[in-house]
Amino acid sequence: MPYRLRKQVAENGIILTEEQVAALERKKHDDEACGEIETAHPGYLGSQDTFYVGNLKGVGRIYQQTFVDTYSKVAFAKLYTTKTPITAADMLNDKFLPFFEAHELPMLRILTDRGTEYCGRVEQHDYQLYLAINEIDHTKTKAMSPQTNGICERFHKTILNEFYQVTFRKKLYGSIEELQKDLDELLQQSSYSSRKNVLWQNAYRNIRGWEINLGRKESSPDII
Repeated sequence: MPYRLRKQVAENGIILTEEQVAALERKKHDDEACGEIETAHPGYLGSQDTFYVGNLKGVGRIYQQTFVDTYSKVAFAKLYTTKTPITAADMLNDKFLPFFEAHELPMLRILTDRGTEYCGRVEQHDYQLYLAINEIDHTKTKAMSPQTNGICERFHKTILNEFYQVTFRKKLYGSIEELQKDLDELLQQSSYSSRKNVLWQNAYRNIRGWEINLGRKESSPDII
């Protein structure tokens, strides 16, 4: 059930039938799949997507796995030379999961497109298996729909314009590790986090506010 409606139902003592609740849940999932996202707290819904960076001489094709928490707008990015289920799962295991576990925040659901790196039979698909093991629900964008994974798309546009197009003009990279190091440094810069780009703006404040509401002790996490 959408967060605002759930709040209204609770405040007004409205009683819904099982059929009404089921219909509202279906509507919520359809909205998420079409890019209409309403989130209630960090970890409520994450957005993951693959971005083709380009061809690095001596290395080959470079792909970026991107993950953005749709509530706090905290973003993670990791580079790979392949686009497979194992790299999609590795991104979650290496980047986002340790961050959320450190703050005792569960990840309830992840939104992706229907690419082969994200979709397949659970028992034969590394990414699907990873989600199942960690009890994370999976929402997919609508097939044959013009709607895209909008939050990640905006992140990709920003990172392309403000990082890749700039750094590739200034520096020759001999390895993916070297490029990853510069990408990590960019994302960790507090000055970059505080810019007008909505993907990072107020990320720390949003997570701190949620932790305070849960009665947790104050902490000072990295934004990315």
